Amino acid sequence: MITISIKETSIHVHGHARARPKGQDIICASVSTMTQSLITSIEELTQDKISYSISPGMVDIYFKDLSDKGRLLIESFFVGVKEIAADHPDHVKLTRHERP
Repeated sequence: MITISIKETSIHVHGHARARPKGQDIICASVSTMTQSLITSIEELTQDKISYSISPGMVDIYFKDLSDKGRLLIESFFVGVKEIAADHPDHVKLTRHERP
């Protein structure tokens, strides 16, 4: 299962959906693409400073003092992963602790 935890100063995406064989799992691919797009968008479209760690089955993103653009990008990420979690509750669990 993929667990996505959105906190006030961080986002953690851990695990694998295991819905299909490796390389064919569109749920994993969707969450991975959204997460990588979030990182790249914050870096290229804002002046916000973030740090992150990416390894197989794990992404941790840390931030503070986000601009309005940065917060909007995180809200957009939340909307997208919320839809994936709603469509695939056996494979994706989303937890939101506080709004960034």
